[in-house]
Amino acid sequence: MSVRSAAERTRAALRNGVRFEVPPDLRGRSRGDLAIRAAQAVVGRYVDLVGGWDYDDAFAVHDPNADLHLVVTGRTVVAHDENVVQLRFAAPAGGVLPSWNPGAHLDIHLPSGRRRQYSLCGDPADRSGYSIAVRRIPDGGGGSIEMHGLAEGTQVVVRGPRNGFPFVPGGKALFVAGGIGITPIIAMTRAARRLGMDWQLVYTGRSRDSLPFLDEIETWERDRVVIHTDDVDGLPTAEDLLGRAPRDGAVYCCGPVPMLDTIRAHFDACGARALHFERFGPPPVVGGVPFEIELASTGTVVQVPADESALAAIRREVPEVAYSCQQGFCGTCRVRVLAGEPEHRERRLTPDEQRTEMLPCVSRCDGGRLVLDL
Repeated sequence: MSVRSAAERTRAALRNGVRFEVPPDLRGRSRGDLAIRAAQAVVGRYVDLVGGWDYDDAFAVHDPNADLHLVVTGRTVVAHDENVVQLRFAAPAGGVLPSWNPGAHLDIHLPSGRRRQYSLCGDPADRSGYSIAVRRIPDGGGGSIEMHGLAEGTQVVVRGPRNGFPFVPGGKALFVAGGIGITPIIAMTRAARRLGMDWQLVYTGRSRDSLPFLDEIETWERDRVVIHTDDVDGLPTAEDLLGRAPRDGAVYCCGPVPMLDTIRAHFDACGARALHFERFGPPPVVGGVPFEIELASTGTVVQVPADESALAAIRREVPEVAYSCQQGFCGTCRVRVLAGEPEHRERRLTPDEQRTEMLPCVSRCDGGRLVLDL
């Protein structure tokens, strides 16, 4: 590829909303990893060599913890079983929203007080609105049902965008999505197509009718897309999921825990070099011991088994307690610790914050009792 064509592709990617810097961490801070800093330096030098461009406020820093007051401006059913709806949010008076990269998500603060996270699945170049897609889960925690009930004109508070699942725009990539896990993956795959990357997509689900965005995806290059449904093909095997993994390339996957467990267990044998994934639901508790939580507001003592999260135990007594990601990065469930020593299993809180607070979705206690301000 010539230097001229490289410059043109770089500028085109930027115009289409694909940014070549590594996104900040989930608190909006620069990432400190040495490998990431080295990659940033190489990419920055490459951009300097192939040509410059004027400053674009799309790259201005936005505090992902700041409230954005948005309104629902669109609602579209995107799966044939009618259980997945795409919602679009925009500023009430219009205007430009903070930029985002494929893989980013929003924290939605619903009118009921519930807080939920949803991956952005629209076009990063369209900064007039954000699009997410939500599967209706009747026996879930109620968040998806409330999301499906949002009418156009409803105002919600949004935080973000945040990105704990960053896409690196280059090289070879296999994208693997399970059901609603297509939401971050579709934004990544669209970006890979625009960039002319060597990519493959494996999309799995219960049935064709349950797969969001299938009509669009089936218009893409047929030799690069595999649709695998349980009702026709059976549960996907490791070969089904990773058989197209590029040697020395990257694998990006999002979907249910069993699918991710299969991919992680067999990744080393697939030939790819990097694995990026986003899971639904909480990770399993590993190496935990039983402990107690005292709820300061009532004096109730909750027993937390070795294999259960503190949040799950608290929810048995306080079902309305706020939570979202259940993975230790959104901060929705943070609570003050009045007594006891938490075992912190997250990297969101600062050392000073960890002296008086914890995230019970992942952090716990190495035996004994914690007294929490609940």
